[in-house]
Amino acid sequence: MAILKSDEIRDMSLEEMEAKLEELSSELARVRGMAATGGSLESPGRIRELRRTIARLKTIMKEKSKREVRSG
Repeated sequence: MAILKSDEIRDMSLEEMEAKLEELSSELARVRGMAATGGSLESPGRIRELRRTIARLKTIMKEKSKREVRSG
């Protein structure tokens, strides 16, 4: 669910990206909390996957905002 490819992200609007970023950040906090309390994770690689997707989202959001400032 969390894996978003760069092409999929670039097709989103900035508002959609911000909403997805909020959703993924809250999921990351939940999964990290579960790991910190010693709970069993359904997928140990999930934290890494979420972090990478969040980074990808932030990078593309920054690119889009720079592009809009230059053109606008």
